[in-house]
Amino acid sequence: MEKKDVTLGNYTIKSWPVSERPREKLQRHGVGFLSNSELLAIIIRTGHKDDTAMDLAQKILSMDQNGIGYLSDVKQEELTQIKGIGYCKAAQIVAAVELGKRISSQYNYNMEKIQVSSPEVLVNLLMEEMRYLKKEYFKIAILNTKNNIISIETISVGNLNSSIVHPREVFNLAIRKSANSIILIHNHPSGDPNPSPEDINITNRLIEAGNIVGITVLDHIIIGDNRYVSFKERSII
Repeated sequence: MEKKDVTLGNYTIKSWPVSERPREKLQRHGVGFLSNSELLAIIIRTGHKDDTAMDLAQKILSMDQNGIGYLSDVKQEELTQIKGIGYCKAAQIVAAVELGKRISSQYNYNMEKIQVSSPEVLVNLLMEEMRYLKKEYFKIAILNTKNNIISIETISVGNLNSSIVHPREVFNLAIRKSANSIILIHNHPSGDPNPSPEDINITNRLIEAGNIVGITVLDHIIIGDNRYVSFKERSII
């Protein structure tokens, strides 16, 4: 039997007009019609004596300036700091987020037939995965002679600098996977994708190394919050 919403005085989600209740809105209009807080309220399911499920959802989304992006790496212990979110509700939220990541990963990395004809191809594959990351992840897209993706690999995690992103690690992996060319990709946790002098220096260093081993660096893409910069498009390389 489904647990009933606990009242806030005499006010619960079940006292709302049917057209405004999250689950009923989903059934009537589809999942894309719901706001982030409404989707989260459906996962939470029930409120407590002080807040409805929607109230709890809005409190969670207000925990960090990144809003829904905060949930991409949230821990149960952080969620349980909110009154009304116990370990059970926190587990439901964390599990839902992880399931979304795995679905995205399964889709994104089944890519042997994907041809990279423009930066947008990789941006569309990686934006949702990388835009909310709180650390800098440096990846390479390994391409064959037809610019089809062989794989996308993470090289390093942390602040981007020359000691972390070393040509040895980049091209050792590319050589082992029989790369014809590669595209460099990393994120800026600030959300601003404009390249730093260090980004440009590392790119030039990797281009030189690629020329030596016979693997072309075609581009470097920096991913921000729903924005990106392509070094190729900006004629930086």
